[in-house]
Amino acid sequence: MLKVKPHKDYPPEEGRYIRGNDYSPVAVVIVLNRDEDKIPAEIEKLVRVGAESGAALSGTVQTENIGFEKIICNIIANPNIRYAVLSGPESPGHLTGEAFKALFKNGVDKDKRIIGTDSPHPLLYNLPMEYIERIREQITLIDLQFKGTPELIRNAVWSCYQEKPVEFEGYKVYDISAFPKAPLSGKITDRVMQPWLLPKDEKEMEAVERMKKMVEKLRKRSKKS
Repeated sequence: MLKVKPHKDYPPEEGRYIRGNDYSPVAVVIVLNRDEDKIPAEIEKLVRVGAESGAALSGTVQTENIGFEKIICNIIANPNIRYAVLSGPESPGHLTGEAFKALFKNGVDKDKRIIGTDSPHPLLYNLPMEYIERIREQITLIDLQFKGTPELIRNAVWSCYQEKPVEFEGYKVYDISAFPKAPLSGKITDRVMQPWLLPKDEKEMEAVERMKKMVEKLRKRSKKS
């Protein structure tokens, strides 16, 4: 099977993950529904098991926008990764797991909003469309959400390593070699944290500009007085 070197900047984005075997065909993604300082021990264990079992990357994701963007950037920088194992609970406020599955099933619209999810802000605003298309082309999603046990994660990673197809939880998986395109540099182009608050069209842009001018006038008046 063909393996290649990841991009020299791999993994380009920081996050709550462990870097494992760069030539592994699988990444493990665990949904996090707690604050960073309150991560449950069972979630940390799933992340560790993913890495110890041979995943290229194993970590948590909390948000359906910046969180996804970081995952996408890191994965497309390593063509050896061909599977993403999703596990863990759901995040009631973000519907992170639902949005992640919708991304692979439906893609995004022209505004880079993930199609087919009730997640409140599933916008991949900071990524070029090329990156979004690449992750969907390169990766097969293995949905183990709500089934997160260390043994299941271990078996998922093991199955993705096999030279010949094996049946695993309704999926037929094996190491299908590196994706046949060069790794992408994968950096987030901007750092807009709340893109849903940006003006949606030219009319809204004009309204924002009028508001800015009005604020500036008020500032000048207050300085004179």
